[in-house]
Amino acid sequence: MIDRQIRWLCLLLSLLILAPAMTQANFVADFEDLHLSPDTYYNGSDGAGSFASGGIEFVNSYNSEWGSWSGWAYSNVKDNRTAGWVNQYAAYPGGANSGDNYGVYYQHDGGTVSLVNEAPTLFHGAYFTNTTYAALSMRDGDSFSKKFGGELGSDPDWFLLKISGLNAGGGVTGTVDFYLADYRFADNRQDFIVDTWTWVDLSSLGEVSSLKFDLSSSDTGDWGMNTPAFFAMDDLVSAPEPSTLALSCAGIAAAAAAWIVRRRRRAREEAA
Repeated sequence: MIDRQIRWLCLLLSLLILAPAMTQANFVADFEDLHLSPDTYYNGSDGAGSFASGGIEFVNSYNSEWGSWSGWAYSNVKDNRTAGWVNQYAAYPGGANSGDNYGVYYQHDGGTVSLVNEAPTLFHGAYFTNTTYAALSMRDGDSFSKKFGGELGSDPDWFLLKISGLNAGGGVTGTVDFYLADYRFADNRQDFIVDTWTWVDLSSLGEVSSLKFDLSSSDTGDWGMNTPAFFAMDDLVSAPEPSTLALSCAGIAAAAAAWIVRRRRRAREEAA
């Protein structure tokens, strides 16, 4: 009887040891699990303060007094021609990277993507692009922002997205830079404004509890950045790290091993 119990415990321990590897399924925040009517958006006007997709919480702030928002919204707007703030929810490629919906970020006081749970998570990466509002502002200039490159196309302008990983204590684990526009090349033919969905690898950030996004631009004035502080994101891929599960399995394994030793000792004593 004891041998049978030991065999079952050995099988259980084997499964526990393999569990971390068996449960490494990826999660994708693609915003398709959020309902939208065609050609519309959600900007947090209900005061919820956040929304979730693919197990990841996206922080949003809405000011009902001014009817303004910051942080994250989600959208399926396809207008890549209309310039100005009236078209702030459209991705410049004219739609999502996959499916219909995508996320839109507006930087006002900074913001984060926070995990729904507090377990450390590895973000493999996501697809990023410009919004129509930001792209057309940089391409053509407007009443607030300059035309990137200037009239001669030689001004060394740039628009940078910095993505930082934060641990549970708020410490920075690493950063990844992605230029949404770059006009600093000696050959002006290499200057670009990102107009397609582009994969950005975030795995170098390691295990993080949240991501922080910061936009900066060469076009600044007395009131800060003149370039519209927007970008779009789709298909954020993450995978929970196995460390927490592995520690739990190790604890169970140790307890089970101790139980086996006690059972064998008792059996020998009873046999004597």
